[in-house]
Amino acid sequence: MKYITTIGEREFLVEILSDDQIIVNGKLYHVDFQDISEQPVYSLLLEGKSIEAYVYPVEKTWQVLLNGRFYPALVEDERERSLRVAAGSQVQGRGEYQLKAPMPGLVVTVAVVEGQQVEKGEVLVVLESMKMQNELKSPRSGTVSRVRVASGDRVEQQETLLTVS
Repeated sequence: MKYITTIGEREFLVEILSDDQIIVNGKLYHVDFQDISEQPVYSLLLEGKSIEAYVYPVEKTWQVLLNGRFYPALVEDERERSLRVAAGSQVQGRGEYQLKAPMPGLVVTVAVVEGQQVEKGEVLVVLESMKMQNELKSPRSGTVSRVRVASGDRVEQQETLLTVS
């Protein structure tokens, strides 16, 4: 099966050959992908290198926290992609974007205030979970229209932290 994965402005063509082989943009990779204890935490062995990521679905996208960076990803099979393109819809950039906690944790810092203009990639919130501080960044430019948390708040997975319009 072939999938088109869009992260920000970049697209990746992913073809799953078997449980341990995938092709990404024409390059073959040997992988081992496992979920960890029924949590949204996944372990990926990619060409012998261990990678850990938090992955969970939100509406039509996947939220991925990898190496302290936050990536909203749209994953479509070829048919879904063709239908979306034919309908003329956009991946991102219109409407409100709700930043949700990728895992339960403690809000260390809220780096923005309501009404503040933000650029794509700007740090919005620092969330501590499992003794790691994770910078959650804006997937697009816009205005912070609502902040729902403050430093010191404990949050649950998928709890809305703030909204960017």
